[in-house]
Amino acid sequence: MNDNTKKAKKTKIPLKRKQKTEQRIDIDVDLNNESEIKSTIPKRRPASPDSSTKNRLSRKTDIDIHQGVKPQKKDAWSVSLLVFGGFGILGGAVCLLIALTQTTQITNSTGFPIIPSENRNTGEYSDLTGEQLANGVDKNAPTYCIQTPNGTDGARPQAGLTQAGVIFEAIAEAGITRFAAIYQNPTSTVIGPIRSLRLYYLDWDTPLDCTIVHAGGADDALRAVSSGGYKDLSEDYSYMYRGTYGQRLWNNLFTTASNLQQYSDNHNYKESNIQGFARMTPDESAQKLANSLAVEKLEITHPTTKNTSELVARVPEIKINFGGFATFNTHYIYDINNNVYLRSYQTGYKHEVYKCPGENLGEKNPEDVCELVQMAPSVVIAMIVSERRASDNYHEVITTTGSGKAYIFQNGDVIEGTWSKPTKNDQIRFTDDNNHEIKLAPGQTFISAIPSYGSIEY
Repeated sequence: MNDNTKKAKKTKIPLKRKQKTEQRIDIDVDLNNESEIKSTIPKRRPASPDSSTKNRLSRKTDIDIHQGVKPQKKDAWSVSLLVFGGFGILGGAVCLLIALTQTTQITNSTGFPIIPSENRNTGEYSDLTGEQLANGVDKNAPTYCIQTPNGTDGARPQAGLTQAGVIFEAIAEAGITRFAAIYQNPTSTVIGPIRSLRLYYLDWDTPLDCTIVHAGGADDALRAVSSGGYKDLSEDYSYMYRGTYGQRLWNNLFTTASNLQQYSDNHNYKESNIQGFARMTPDESAQKLANSLAVEKLEITHPTTKNTSELVARVPEIKINFGGFATFNTHYIYDINNNVYLRSYQTGYKHEVYKCPGENLGEKNPEDVCELVQMAPSVVIAMIVSERRASDNYHEVITTTGSGKAYIFQNGDVIEGTWSKPTKNDQIRFTDDNNHEIKLAPGQTFISAIPSYGSIEY
């Protein structure tokens, strides 16, 4: 900026009063081209500017000036407005940045599942559980359907059950429930106990293309597995062993993950072609969870007075009744922090199982090398089935094909729908009232077959 320009900014416009009447006049003023001043002045004529001022007059401006007010003060006020306006814009930008940061902090403190970006939509998902597979894990690895008892005669606590991707639960005999636990890529050093096979479990196992792991079974089940071309592993001490813990009684037949893999290797069972259930991706499930747990879905046109950061499960508790025995009827409490269902029996006892190390320790008692944890599946399903006592008045006959009512509990909510299975080779399909297939959340899934005389409460 040169000296002449500096002088131009400080130039005063001299005024000479002649009359008291007001009139508007036009004066060409160049204040370094930074502002244009418009004012109304009393009738007066400015004093003739000197020659240096005339050289700087190039811009025509209307100036309104009342008596005693000088135009350079008006210019200073404009400059002040520009300065304060600049500070205002800067302050607004800072406030916006703080607001955005605070919004992120609130979102991350709500308890909704946070899925690391490096884990999103990369790699493959398990056909059995819908969970993302770790690098190097074989999606088509052999599966094992293990008949696991649940009686109070030494069967509890089971070992390795936390690693089962899907667990079918039904009455095996005399009101006592039993599991068909399906494993893929297990690592547990102890798995079991192992008990006898029932025909309806075989029907549920079939679409999973698994090795049927059992210790004998009902006559119709043994005939079906023998003639049906199944991969069959029945009480073979090359791959199983008896535990020595006395309270187990006859529920002491176990296997290991390494033994199961050895069986598959020896019989050239390299893979399983799983017909899985329809599953959500982890991202889809996270969105469903957020919608399910929100106190109220917000709309732009719909204000709310509720605490929208609060998380509330719509179905916090489930009771599934197979019959009149509380020791086999189940009770689930939804764990909102981990999005799982804590499983107990209606006697008040938690369903605890042994979680075992992922290494080959040899033939061990689970009591010696494992730790107790509570069963906590991600999805709980109750299917109403046609069921009756067999002719021996001891075992059960369950219809596994056809269709019936189903209740799907996941993400803290419930969907009432229908299960259908056209043939034993088909996987069960769950649909809503509009016949849309229901996608299950990723994770361990407990499917309980409830007789028509049982009940579901929630």
